[in-house]
Amino acid sequence: MPSQQELFKRFIAGKCTPAEIRLLLAQFSEAENELVLKQIILKYLEDTATGEAFDSIDLDHKKDELLKLIKAQIKKHQKPVLWPRIAIAASILLFLSIGTYTLFMRPFTVQQAAQNQLNDIQAGGNKALLTLANGQKVVLTDARNGLLSNQNDVSIIKTADGRVMYKKDTVTDNRVAAYNTITTPRGGQYQLTLADGTKVWLNSGSSLKYPAYFTGRERSVELTGEAYFEVAHNRAMPFRVASGVQTVQVLGTHFNINAYTDEPALKTTLLEGSVSITSNHRQTLLKPGQQATLAHQKFIVNETDIDDAVAWKNGMFQFSDESLESIMRKIARWYDVDIEYTNDAIKSLPLTGVITHYSNITKVLGMLKRTKQVDFKIDGRKIIVSK
Repeated sequence: MPSQQELFKRFIAGKCTPAEIRLLLAQFSEAENELVLKQIILKYLEDTATGEAFDSIDLDHKKDELLKLIKAQIKKHQKPVLWPRIAIAASILLFLSIGTYTLFMRPFTVQQAAQNQLNDIQAGGNKALLTLANGQKVVLTDARNGLLSNQNDVSIIKTADGRVMYKKDTVTDNRVAAYNTITTPRGGQYQLTLADGTKVWLNSGSSLKYPAYFTGRERSVELTGEAYFEVAHNRAMPFRVASGVQTVQVLGTHFNINAYTDEPALKTTLLEGSVSITSNHRQTLLKPGQQATLAHQKFIVNETDIDDAVAWKNGMFQFSDESLESIMRKIARWYDVDIEYTNDAIKSLPLTGVITHYSNITKVLGMLKRTKQVDFKIDGRKIIVSK
């Protein structure tokens, strides 16, 4: 079995198998092993600093940055993470590769930093608009914490950690459901808890229509864009999500739906439990770790890396052999920018990497640029991509 030092080098190079990653992160998740981790990181930096003028202060700084990254990875593999209130780490890239080419983060030059400040665009954050059943609109970004409204004995509350929560008092089934809609702009995201206890994370440029409380024999909501669901179990009332031409039905489970209209396919990824998906009288079932892709009225079910599918929820851009065009669509939504290509051939360039969701755009683009296969120019809120 490789040593911890060798496993760490493979981890940084993006060459670890999933089993090796789990082993390494499990070892480092133990509190008593933090000193060992620090020593391994320092040894790695010293070994890779050949030919560069790194002093002890610089190495310590790099060690601390890398330690933050590893801890973020440990936390991500241990359990789902709620919306981060601050950046997970500042300008950190675990690995970025094209084929066999692998890159580890290097510091920006003074000239690059100055240019970044001139053309920088900040990352998105918690932003959403809540439209109540009576047509009243509440800008959640500006709303104070506490009671927002009350609809037929259902309290709508904004919590201290920036979520919206529906708290049902006494509601009879013969009342007409009051439908609300929560909408996130490009550059926005939000989390809410429905009246049945179901938790929903809404990605940028998305909306969810749902009743303030659920009655009858099912719990139905409508999604556009992307959302992650942790559905409260209720065998007597199945939970249904309608998104475009498909409907997902569950009793209680965790899953992600990507239903953006600018994506070539609609994707549903299952983390826990089971789901049934129907579209145009076709039906498919998913098991944990599987993803259903709906395109041209056909389902394709494959095993998938669920971490890639829900990375946005955990505050990361994460992609495995994903096309540059697909990655740039995610960047466009999160930073609220437009993308222009000078060469269409570059759109299919496959990339693999993990980048924090909360860096300014120049730092994210700077990491992609270091592949030496792609270049970027920022023109206002337009990103020009060239080869």
